[in-house]
This record gives sequence, structure tokens and C-alpha cells, in this order.
Amino acid sequence: MTPLNRALALSCGLLFGGLLALLSPAAAALALAAACAGVAVLRAPLLGLALFGLAATLAPYATVQLGVRVTVSEALLGLAWLGALPRLAVGLLQWPRGRAEELLLWLMAFSLLPFLAGQLMVQADGNGPVNWARWLLNLSALFLAPLLLPDERSRDRLIVTLLLGTLAMLLLSIGYFLKDRDANSFIPVLEKLRYAHPEAVRDIFSANYTRMASPWVHPNLTGGALALFLPLAFFYGLAQRGWRRLLGLTVALLGAAGLLFSISRGAIVSLALVLLWLSWRRAPHAGRIIGLAAALVLALVLFYPPLQERLATTFSASNASTEIRMDEYRRFPDAMRAYPLGLGFKVDPPPPDSGLLGISNLWLNYVYKLGAPGMLLFVAVTVAWWREARPRGPLSALDPERAIWLGTLSGLLAALLTGLFDHYYSFTMVLIGLFWLLMGVNLQAARRLAGRGDPLLSAVAPSGPKTVDPKAKPR
Repeated sequence: MTPLNRALALSCGLLFGGLLALLSPAAAALALAAACAGVAVLRAPLLGLALFGLAATLAPYATVQLGVRVTVSEALLGLAWLGALPRLAVGLLQWPRGRAEELLLWLMAFSLLPFLAGQLMVQADGNGPVNWARWLLNLSALFLAPLLLPDERSRDRLIVTLLLGTLAMLLLSIGYFLKDRDANSFIPVLEKLRYAHPEAVRDIFSANYTRMASPWVHPNLTGGALALFLPLAFFYGLAQRGWRRLLGLTVALLGAAGLLFSISRGAIVSLALVLLWLSWRRAPHAGRIIGLAAALVLALVLFYPPLQERLATTFSASNASTEIRMDEYRRFPDAMRAYPLGLGFKVDPPPPDSGLLGISNLWLNYVYKLGAPGMLLFVAVTVAWWREARPRGPLSALDPERAIWLGTLSGLLAALLTGLFDHYYSFTMVLIGLFWLLMGVNLQAARRLAGRGDPLLSAVAPSGPKTVDPKAKPR
């Protein structure tokens, strides 16, 4: 045994002995397992990214104590970065240099100004530095796709974990919904997952007890997450074979049911608009998707009669939620005058004891938090993404690369359209991490299609890191 191995064995023995002395055997074993998992993630950062995809879709706000209380999802994302940074420093990984990535860095740098302004102007309790660091960490998921997914195999592993996590979340949520039809029965599940702010969870579930509960807590967050992943699940399933095909189509089917049970108006309307766009662009199976969606809606309404009343009132102008949103728009100029540089990160809108309201709009929430320049930078990032990833040819037959590009593109469009009705894709932790991760996957797929001369995207030259075909012969 070499001296290094002896030192490592001695250190592990001391660590395990210390854990046994300070903790119970069960807690010590759990801590040791967590430490081993952390070391594995540091050695293989792709594992950390895949585990983030699984945790973020299954139990996004399950927490763990690491000096401070953090979500398991964000802890895994941070570990993936800790594993990637040394490889990036020595040149084993190449930093992406696309226009969207460059503009996102500008947005992250600019957010320092609203962060400092909010720390000074907002008189309220809140941990601004931690909230700012968490937001930056979630945005950084955009860069991990090109850094850690160099080939189709690694990207497929990530997509499988994303869909497996979504499937487990749907089975758990729909199962509880059909068993009790009362969101409050889901509270013990979240308590076992160590969700923070149990009083807020109870308030949300009590106010919306007839809507499906899920690990995303709020039904609108559930709808937003499903709008992001349903198109990817469907197109991925169409282009695959075997169990992967079954996985994708099962997530798409259960996700459509979960979306209706959540009664998230913004997500339902956004996905409908994306379906119409796909039909207009003559995407493969778009007409079939619309027909199946209509049949599913009819079947669920007939199967669960109380859904008829909720669907009848949820799109009414006299709906209480709609009235609140209209009041938020009317009073939003007051918030802009009160915080011209943005509210920052100490608290979420509205500030306590200010008499102001929040805002249920993605872009106006950026104005609320980062000021108008922050919103314009966000728009610039999304415009750069769209210019590079939008289709330039007919949406003809699908292969696996096209399916991932079209699925992530459609999901991102649905997520952005939900911004007309709600704000959760601006600063809602973990959910925005998934949004930016899928944007990174979509940009990577678009660049590969453009690089191989695919008529869908060949009119644009890839602006990101070049991909090399391993089968190409050297000149």
C-alpha cells in the first residue's frame, strides 16, 4: 500500500469513527453515503448534472443541511460545477462562446447593481447574498449543457433522468389526487422530503385543495414544469425505440392529465398555442397531437365531473385570480417608481409593509427585480437563442437529433408563453435552472443540426463551439 493510500484509508477511518461518535449509526451511515456520493459527483460532474435533473423534476424543493439549508437540487448543481471547474481550468473542457451565452453573462454581471441597490433600499429581513447566489447558480445551468454533454450518449443520459424524475413526480401526484382529491393529503409527503416553510405549503394547499398537489407545491408551478417537459417527452418518445419510447410517451400522456388536474390556465393556453404553431409549421404528428389532446380533455371531463365546473370558471373574466392579476397591472407603475433600480434579491415582490402588489408577468417581474435594463438583457438572451435555434426549413421527418431540438424548442416556447400569465420562469429557483438547462440542450442540438448541414437550420452558421464528427476522416 502506497503512503497516499495509507493516508486516505486513515482519513476515512477517522472520518467514519468521528461520525459514529457524534451521530447515531443510521445518521452516520446516511452522512457517509452522502459524502461518497459527493466524491463521485466531483469525479464525474456529468453524474451531478444527471442527478440534478432527477432531483429537480421529482422533488425540486427537498432540502438538506450543509451549514445552511439548501435544496438537494441546487446542491447537486453546485457539485457539478465543482467537478467541472478544475477540468475547465486545465483545458479539458471548452467554454461555450455562443451569443446567447455571452449575453447571459452580461445579465449575470449586471444583476450586481440591483442586488446592491436592493440591499440598501429594501427594509426587510431576507438573505440577499444567498438569494442572489442561488439565482446565479440556476442561470449557470445554461453553460453546463455544452460543457458536460459532449456526445449524444451523455445527453441521452441527462434526458432520461429528466423524464424519469418527471414520471415519478406524476405517478406520485396523480396517485394522491385520485385517491383523496384533496391537496392537503399531500402535505405529509412534503414533510418527509424536508420542504421548507410548511406553513406556506399548508396555506397554498388549503386555498387550492381541489387542484392536484405535487412536489412543485403550487399548481401553477406544476403546470409550468409540465409545459416545459411535455413536448420533449412526446418528441423524444416518437424518435426512440424500446423502453425509451415507452418512457417518453408515458410521460407525455400522464403529463397531459396532470396539467388538466392542476388547472393551470397559463400552461394550458401556452401549450395549446405551441400546438397550433407546430401544426402551422406542419411538424410531424402535430394534427394527431391536437386530436389526442382534445380526446383526453373530453375523457377527463367525463371521468371527473367536478372538473367541468372548474374548467367553466377558470377562464372567466370574473374569476378571482383574473381580477387580482388586473389589479397588479394597474398598480405596477407604483412599484417601478418606488424601486427604479429594481427590488434586488433581499425579498420577493411585493416588499413587506409597502402597500404594493406583485406582478404575474415574466418580463415585468424582471423589471420589478432588476429594473428595465435587466429585463432588456433577458429579452436579448432569448432573442439570441431564438435567432440561432429557430427553424429555417420544413419540419419534416424526425430523427433523434431533430426530436430533441424540436422537443426542447417547443417546451421553451411554451415556458415563455406562460410568462404572459405568470412570473415563475424569472426568479423561481430550481424551475429556472431546468429552463436554462433545456435552453443549453436546445442550442447544442441546433448547432449540431446546423453543423451537419440539416435544412432545418443550415441557413445559420453555429456560433457556439464547433462539434466534430467522430466518423469523419482526416484530410
